[in-house]
Amino acid sequence: MKGLELSRKYYFAYGKGMLEEKFPMLAGRVAAGLAGQGSECLGFDDGISRDHDYGPSFCLWLTREDYEKYGNAMREEYRKLPQDFEGIKGRTESLHGSGRVGVLCIPDFYYGILGTEDIPKNNGEWMKLQESALCTATNGEVFEDPLGEFSRIRKGLLPCYPEDVRIKKIAARAAVMAQSGQYNYARAMKRGEKVAAKLALAEFMKSAISMVYLLNRRYAPFYKWMRHGMKELSVLPEIGDILDLLAGLEDQSPAWEGVGETDYLYTLNGNDQCVLIVEAVCNLIVQELAAQGLTEGEDNFLESHTMALMEKIKDPYIRSLHVMEG
Repeated sequence: MKGLELSRKYYFAYGKGMLEEKFPMLAGRVAAGLAGQGSECLGFDDGISRDHDYGPSFCLWLTREDYEKYGNAMREEYRKLPQDFEGIKGRTESLHGSGRVGVLCIPDFYYGILGTEDIPKNNGEWMKLQESALCTATNGEVFEDPLGEFSRIRKGLLPCYPEDVRIKKIAARAAVMAQSGQYNYARAMKRGEKVAAKLALAEFMKSAISMVYLLNRRYAPFYKWMRHGMKELSVLPEIGDILDLLAGLEDQSPAWEGVGETDYLYTLNGNDQCVLIVEAVCNLIVQELAAQGLTEGEDNFLESHTMALMEKIKDPYIRSLHVMEG
């Protein structure tokens, strides 16, 4: 059973009744659900995931006032709930897995993940928030939230960054993709620097995946699940399959044998399969940027589109930032 389904069933079987019986004074004030760190909150957990932080559990989110007054008592009642449920053993926590479930304070939950207790007040504050952190803070499911305070913040963070910030981050991803995949990879291969070349491809893949999420107006999850989550996207999910090919390629060093220092300065080494795949990914990105009205150029080199992207930003502060910032 997926962790999210298990959590939902466990809450309605035991948690809801516990709240009604033991804390009637908090009727209509407690949010319940499962969100935060862990693959189960993304719905990506599988048999491999169940060796840690898996088992019957859920989150109860309280306002600070209610948490300070009733938090300890509610935590004690939560601990008294049956550990095993529907044949699944009690939750086994990893070394750093404590505090993810149980009774939680709403502002502390968001601050612990984002570094802020509430919705950012301006674009500058939004720029400081990482995609993976925003994904973590807004994943999972809220089973009930009669008061609405937890959901107010959650909804304010969704579905994505404000448009100026989204465009700024798209520009930054384009710059990194161009620098790493379209420029530095080839230079590293010409020098015989295999580790540098692999690192360049890794930077390219990570930025490309982030770019796809931003083009979908979604937050990219923690790096371990970035590729997996692309299967749920509606815009350019095929880039995930193309990156699978890139990751599986053998060493391309033979394509660079006999290449001189001044060779392929302004042309592509089509004998290197990595180069061809990188260019294919960039071509798809350029087409989607144009479809979203973010560029009018057709050059496949992504750096040539960064200034057009920056010009789309209305906020003067965000527009003044370095193109690679974000």
